Amino acid sequence: MNEVWPLVVALPAGVLLGVIFFGGLWWTVRKGVSSEQPVFWFFGSLLLRMSITLVGLYLISGGQWQRLLLGLAGFVVARWVVTRLTRSSGGIRNRPVPEAGYAP
Repeated sequence: MNEVWPLVVALPAGVLLGVIFFGGLWWTVRKGVSSEQPVFWFFGSLLLRMSITLVGLYLISGGQWQRLLLGLAGFVVARWVVTRLTRSSGGIRNRPVPEAGYAP
């Protein structure tokens, strides 16, 4: 029974890491585009999000590939969830860019 609990905890922990990573990315993009110096927002956020994610996955795995796989599966699920929740409600999705009339 003691071998099952780390496997049960690995999936929700991966979801939590994914929410932190992709939610932080969404927040960074919203803050960074209106900032005076966006490079600090994007680079600082990248370092922080990657550090949290890599350390978290390392701790989740505990040296076992099964737990790492479940953590990564939770991470992918969180990506899907955050993408759906943060999707813009406008109709700007996949519109073709108008062609320039002056190009040869």
